[in-house]
Amino acid sequence: MKIVTVVGARPQFIKAAALSRAIRDVAQDRLQEVLVHTGQHYDENMSKVFFDELDIPPPDHHLEISGGQHGAMTGRMLEAVENVLLQERPDWLLIYGDTNSTLAGALAAAKLHIPVAHVEAGLRSFNMRMPEEVNRVVADRVSSLLFCPTDTAVRNLAAEGMCEGVHNVGDVMYDVALYSRERAKRQSNILSMLGLNAGGFALATCHRAENTDSPVRLEAILGGLADVARTLPVVLPLHPRTRKLIAEHGLARHLEALIVTDPLPFLDMVALEQSARLILTDSGGVQKEAFFYGVPCVTMRDETEWVETVELGWNTLTGASRDGIVAAAETAMTNPPASGDHVPYGRGRAAYDILDLLLGAKA
Repeated sequence: MKIVTVVGARPQFIKAAALSRAIRDVAQDRLQEVLVHTGQHYDENMSKVFFDELDIPPPDHHLEISGGQHGAMTGRMLEAVENVLLQERPDWLLIYGDTNSTLAGALAAAKLHIPVAHVEAGLRSFNMRMPEEVNRVVADRVSSLLFCPTDTAVRNLAAEGMCEGVHNVGDVMYDVALYSRERAKRQSNILSMLGLNAGGFALATCHRAENTDSPVRLEAILGGLADVARTLPVVLPLHPRTRKLIAEHGLARHLEALIVTDPLPFLDMVALEQSARLILTDSGGVQKEAFFYGVPCVTMRDETEWVETVELGWNTLTGASRDGIVAAAETAMTNPPASGDHVPYGRGRAAYDILDLLLGAKA
């Protein structure tokens, strides 16, 4: 069997690493994976270093497509992925998550009648203004195998009339978290480089268009982080696009209170996540990683796909409210959630379950 895997952004590299490892571990003689990197994340610290640290094979095809408006980027990716599929003629196309790369891969395969398998299917924020929501809804609709990370995702698909080919396999990011946590402790020296002590800082990320494209929301978030930094140092690895928009909106003064870095390699981020007292983010992946590592999280969005983290008390939604961010951070630091045994994201074997289902499926 041959599968083509399409990835393009940091979260997808992380997820794809788990399945690529499983293929090399138990199915190298039965399954050929052709890896396509669209180039959506092109910065070395957001791309190449992830392949190196996560032990992902080099891409078989690098499309080098990045930048531009959503429609233009997706259109260029669609054309390039279609050419790869015509050349490779795979049995399945495998996609991850909710990026423009995901959408382009799904549409290219569907139009060529190549069956699509979607990892992280069924997630919903119920906010169609988010480009990620549009991407994931369309990708699910054209997929033949839908690999859900949670029971909630399965119910979301059922509510939309999708029950065939739906499987709750758990979350591949949980697989990666279990694999990477000790490696990060051994190999990363990011805490000493930044002069930090475990439990003595907060970690923040901000990249979603709903926050960065709005000067009002972005200023509220940066102001909230600056306020938190009065009592606890805040580390902010800054996405290139966010950095650009901060400058365009005239908001750079808020960064003076923060420890700002370039985007960090994967193991450095894991080391910071595990050692932080608090995480503040608008990233879906970082929300879950906070939960996996038992760190309270403040999510600077109006909704989240990962409702389990909120229901279990580890995550608080604040939107882009400066006062809300500060209040939630103070509560999380003074009254952290109690640890529990409930893990809603599977057994840490999602990649192997996905592989079994793929090998048993009829293309």
